[in-house]
Amino acid sequence: MQFRLQTAILVVLAVLSLQASAQQWTPKQANDWYKSQPWLVGSNFMPASAINQLEMWQAESFDPKTIDKELGYAEKLGMNTMRVFLHDMVWRQDAKGFKNRIDQFLSLCAKHNIKPMLVLFDSCWDPQPKLGKQHAPVMGRHNSGWVQGPGAAILGDKSKWESLRSYVKDIVGSFRADKRILAWDIVNEPDNDNANSYGRNGKIKTELPNKAQLGTELVKAGFGWAREAKPTQPITSGPWKGDWSSLEKMDDMNRFLVQNSDVITFHNYGKPDDFKKRVADLKKFGRPLICTEYMARPAGSTFEGSLPIAKAENVGMMNWGFVSGKSNTIYPWDSWQKQYTAEPPVWFHDIFRENGQPYIPAETAFIKKMTGKK
Repeated sequence: MQFRLQTAILVVLAVLSLQASAQQWTPKQANDWYKSQPWLVGSNFMPASAINQLEMWQAESFDPKTIDKELGYAEKLGMNTMRVFLHDMVWRQDAKGFKNRIDQFLSLCAKHNIKPMLVLFDSCWDPQPKLGKQHAPVMGRHNSGWVQGPGAAILGDKSKWESLRSYVKDIVGSFRADKRILAWDIVNEPDNDNANSYGRNGKIKTELPNKAQLGTELVKAGFGWAREAKPTQPITSGPWKGDWSSLEKMDDMNRFLVQNSDVITFHNYGKPDDFKKRVADLKKFGRPLICTEYMARPAGSTFEGSLPIAKAENVGMMNWGFVSGKSNTIYPWDSWQKQYTAEPPVWFHDIFRENGQPYIPAETAFIKKMTGKK
């Protein structure tokens, strides 16, 4: 009887311990963590030699030499973080090798004093990813080869979601205490229906009709899976559209994200006034803020317009695009409807040409001024 009682007590304590570790950070915990970080400035990172997450991470195309070189450019700008996308298919193909390559990438980041935010899933662009050699970029088309993870075949079949849970628990669990990692981003733009590319308005039309609902369900499940792995780093996923002025005006997904993220992340490609309003809307929730996507020059979102506001408000900043390459993100979103046959008059995203020369030298000088890099 005594043995059974002791065993029962141990089981209860184990359950309580798991529950405690699986809870959202308090605002105080989140703000204390944020105070220990420098002002976070970086980019969304994909080496110029990769068209998508699969080409970045598969063994045959993993390119540490280019990654090392390009992270060096970031260090010279005073950048200290990068947002980097993983992919469940690479893990399913070779979990051990994938984790070894992540470890190698993290070592390269540490070499350049950069702590990346790792993104587990992405709802944007091609819903039919395929392992192996990736196709060449489509001339002039923005993100012509970027892929979703999970793809539609898994996202649309919940009987296959257990493999996604295993992926999250293995990746987050394997690196749960790794001080080289800044944070975990569960799903990028979970409810993005890719209407103008692979969705209802595009020519390809391979997007799931109920994608937005499935994406919302995935991010909710993903938070739970990540919590089960007990990471020491914060977890998050950011709203990217809609009204954020109050919980009542948010849709179900955005409300879930701001109420469950340890630190609040968000996207904003608007002009300075719009960016400032978004910051004010989210500051009401009393947690650190990190803008994980911004900077689209023709849309009025620029380093000169957004970085000074962010620094004054202590908001972390990660622009989209770093070195111009296979992703073709110097071209605008409308390149899915309009043909571009030459370099656009104004780059949409990206900071450097592939040879390391800045697209706009005055712009990189401004970034250095903001980060205090001499």
